[in-house]
Amino acid sequence: MKVYTKTGDDGTTALFGGDRVSKSHPRIAAYGTVDEVNSVLGMARATLDPGAATDLIARVQNELFVLGGDLAAPEETTYPLPRIEAHHTEQMEADIDRLTADLAPLKNFILPGGTQASASLHLARTVSRRAERLAIDMVGEGEVVSQEALNYLNRLSDWLFTLARWVNHDAGVEDIAWVPVADRTPAAP
Repeated sequence: MKVYTKTGDDGTTALFGGDRVSKSHPRIAAYGTVDEVNSVLGMARATLDPGAATDLIARVQNELFVLGGDLAAPEETTYPLPRIEAHHTEQMEADIDRLTADLAPLKNFILPGGTQASASLHLARTVSRRAERLAIDMVGEGEVVSQEALNYLNRLSDWLFTLARWVNHDAGVEDIAWVPVADRTPAAP
């Protein structure tokens, strides 16, 4: 099978079901951004030794393919494909609760950083928030997006934030506390 088809040379791409839309269509922007999240997760995973974090990331990367397909397929498509369901979001919530149990309570905002994996997970978190905003924009423009997909996107940034903190914790690296400007500025003599 060839990687290229040339059918998109006119600036369009196909949705599941066969409809062709502009590559700038809101649906394409949303699932393309989910693909970006997946790529950043791949970067994070590549920096980690195999273990709990890489297993979690691999599972979510596979779920992101399902989410991308969900966003690429208008609800009325007859093409059978897996969809994001409540159990996907519930599993992320269980992960968040389990990982949080290992972490010190948050007392302030934290800055992205620490290990390379954690920094990559924070980047994935910000990209996931953009994907969520784009999905919400789709709804605002009259496109159909399942509530389960929206719930999943909303929870994804929380999951990524928690995993970023946990990866630092697992590596023995402390969260980087945000220091408000007033607390950083030396007093005038």
